[in-house]
Amino acid sequence: MSKPTPLSGFPELLPAQRFVEQAVTDRLRRTFELHGFASLETRAVEPMDQLLRKGETSKEVYVLHRLQEETGGQGTGMGLHFDLTVPFARYVLENAGRLEFPFRRYQIQRAWRGERPQEGRFREFTQADIDVVARDVLPFHFDVEVARVMAEALSALPLPPMRLRVNNRKLIEGFYRGIGAPDPAVVITIVDKLDKLPAEEVARLLVDDGGLDEAQAKQCLALAEIESTDGSFADRVRDLGVRHELLDTGLEELAAVMRGCESVNGDRFQVVASLSLARGLDYYTGTVFEIYMDGFENLKSVGGGGRYDALASDGKTTYPGVGISFGISRTLVPLLQRGLLGSDRSVPSAVLVALADEESRPDSDAIAQRLRARGIATEVAANPQKFGKQIRYAERRGIPFVWFPGAGDGTDQVKDIRSGDQVDADPGTWSPPDEDRTPRIVVTTENEEQQ
Repeated sequence: MSKPTPLSGFPELLPAQRFVEQAVTDRLRRTFELHGFASLETRAVEPMDQLLRKGETSKEVYVLHRLQEETGGQGTGMGLHFDLTVPFARYVLENAGRLEFPFRRYQIQRAWRGERPQEGRFREFTQADIDVVARDVLPFHFDVEVARVMAEALSALPLPPMRLRVNNRKLIEGFYRGIGAPDPAVVITIVDKLDKLPAEEVARLLVDDGGLDEAQAKQCLALAEIESTDGSFADRVRDLGVRHELLDTGLEELAAVMRGCESVNGDRFQVVASLSLARGLDYYTGTVFEIYMDGFENLKSVGGGGRYDALASDGKTTYPGVGISFGISRTLVPLLQRGLLGSDRSVPSAVLVALADEESRPDSDAIAQRLRARGIATEVAANPQKFGKQIRYAERRGIPFVWFPGAGDGTDQVKDIRSGDQVDADPGTWSPPDEDRTPRIVVTTENEEQQ
C-alpha cells in the first residue's frame, strides 16, 4: 500500500495534541455539569428536510448514500448534521413528554460541513453547545445564566485571552425602528457585514439596499461603534437621541447580561457589550453572542449563539431556547498546528517499570499492576535493553519516572529522570507528585512556556 494522502479539512491529532483536546473537553464538561447541564449525544444523521429547513447551508450538507443503492439511486434521504442545534431541536420534539422543562443540556460532539477548508474551518469538527429550552415561555434570566456558564467554562481554559461579545436583537431592531428604517431585518443583515466590509461600504449598502438616507445610515454606524465591558453602553445609546419601546427592552436585557457576568471579567476573559454584533440569522429574537480569541482575529468568531423563541414547535406547543456553541476544533487546531499549545508528554504513563531480562517480566508486570491499582498510569519496558536505553525511551515519551525492581539490596528504586534523583520505593505506598500524575498542557506564548 502506498503512503496515503491526507484529506484536507479532516484534522487528525497526534497523541500529545489529542490529550490537549481531551483536557479542554473535560474542563468544559466539569463546568457545565457544575451548573446542572445534562449530557446529551444525538445521532450523526438527520432527515434532509430537517437539515435544509433554513436553506443557508444546503450546499454544505454531506448526503448519506449506500454504495449499492436499492431504490434507483434516490439515496437514503439523510445527511450528516452540520451543527448541534438542528438535531437538538428534533430531539426536544421527539422526547418532550419525557423531559423536565426547563431542560438544560450540553453536547460535545462532532459535526460535518462541506465547506472550503482553511485555518480554523474544517469539514469534520468538534464543538461544545449548551442550551436551556422551555415549554411555551423561557424566562429571560436563562439568557444571563447561559452567558455566565460559558464565560466561566472558557475562562478556565489554558487558551489565549478570549472575549464573549454580547448584543440584543431587540435593542438594535428597536433602534432601527426608532430612526424610521423601512425594513429593520434588512438593516440587521447589512450591519452584520461590518466584520467583512469597511464602514463606508456598509453605509452605502444601508442607503442602496436598506432604504435609509445618509443621516439614518450614520446613526446606524454610530450605534455599531459602541462597545463596553460594563453598563455604560446604555447612556451612550440614549445619547444618540433615538426612542422606541423595543429599544428600551433590549437595553434592559443587555444590561442584565452584563451585570450577571461581571464576576467573570479578568485579564484572560472579558464579556463585552458590542453593539455592532447582529448575527444575521433570522431565528435569533433577543440576546446574541459571539466568542473571539485575541490575537486570532483571522479566525473570526470561534463560537456564538443566542435566544431563539421558536427553537422547535409541533404546531401546538412551542419550545423557546437560548444557547451558545463553542468551536473546540476551530479554536484548538490552529493553536496546536502553530505549536502554541501542546502537552508535556505524549502518553498518559507517569512511570516506566524497567525490565532486567525477559524472565523477570512477570515481576515487572506485578509492580505495574500495584501502581495502576492506586491510579498511577504505568507501563512496562518493551524490551530488556540496557537501562540507559530504557531511560532514553522514557525520556522520548515524556515519562518522568523509571522504576527499577530490586535495584538496591533487593529494594525497588524509582528515578526521576529529569532531576536524576533516585530513591528507594514501595509500589504499595509511593506516589508521584500530583503535577506528574497526568500529562500537563503547555502553553507557549512569545517564546515563553507556561504549564
